Amino acid sequence: MKVILAQPRGFCAGVVRAIDTVEHALAQFGAPVYVRHEIVHNRHVVESLQNQGATFVEELDEVPPGAVTIFSAHGVALTVENQARDRYLHVVDATCPLVTKVHNHGRQYVAKGYQLILIGEPGHPEVIGIQGQVGAPVTLIQTVEQVAALRFPGDTPLAYLTQTTLSVDDTRAVVAALMQRYPHIVGPASRDICYAVQNRQQAVRELCTQVDVLLVVGSEKSANSVTLCALGNAIGTPSHLIADGSALEPDWFTPDTTVGITAGASTPEASVKDVLVALKSLAPLQIQTLPGREERVEFRPPPGLTLRQLP
Repeated sequence: MKVILAQPRGFCAGVVRAIDTVEHALAQFGAPVYVRHEIVHNRHVVESLQNQGATFVEELDEVPPGAVTIFSAHGVALTVENQARDRYLHVVDATCPLVTKVHNHGRQYVAKGYQLILIGEPGHPEVIGIQGQVGAPVTLIQTVEQVAALRFPGDTPLAYLTQTTLSVDDTRAVVAALMQRYPHIVGPASRDICYAVQNRQQAVRELCTQVDVLLVVGSEKSANSVTLCALGNAIGTPSHLIADGSALEPDWFTPDTTVGITAGASTPEASVKDVLVALKSLAPLQIQTLPGREERVEFRPPPGLTLRQLP
């Protein structure tokens, strides 16, 4: 069975920074440290950090007053920051810098008098954080059809933002519809969709020209993983989102199937290797890696951490 691995795939710089934040906080402060929401959307990552002493909570009232508390890569609303301050929590903010950039864009638009439209997935933690950071009402849309339903008067000062983990193609279509309906609308100088998401989507486009089946290794909670799978199916390549090798279905393959594998930005390489082991149980493998963009982005750690060599 021929297997072609996408490049790039897996962890992005924001995810690496978030995981490192938890591990360095444990080394610096000792267990437990509390993490609001899953640090990234991947069960294997969360379980690994739990085994090291991290405690994951959904709300801050589950955290003892004064405890070390980490905000996830998705970002949080101002109300969460205020609650942490009221509870005297020692906060380490692991919000991805690219998400923070969206927050800053939103506040700048509000300060200039614009009304905000956010292109994003309802209920996603990143979207909830953006809505709660800009200090003004935000109109949330996700599709071109929803653009047609907007009721802003034609002379309303409008600006748009985008969730960082969306489909590049879908977002481009929504932005085009917004600009057609409201020609005066403004947006960021460069779209806010994260570089890593764009790179992984482009790699899938190239990969799907060479494979019969696409496997996307990632969580169903991971917006960028779900998008990669949807993109493969939209191109016409049967695509499956799986957490690890245990989710493989043998009837997806024959011994001469060419299989493409990619991984969402919150997926560890160990999960990809687990999928390869499961495939190897079906047939001998011939593995190659698709040439692709090499990512060299690194983000500085959050303030308040003393970095040290981890065991």
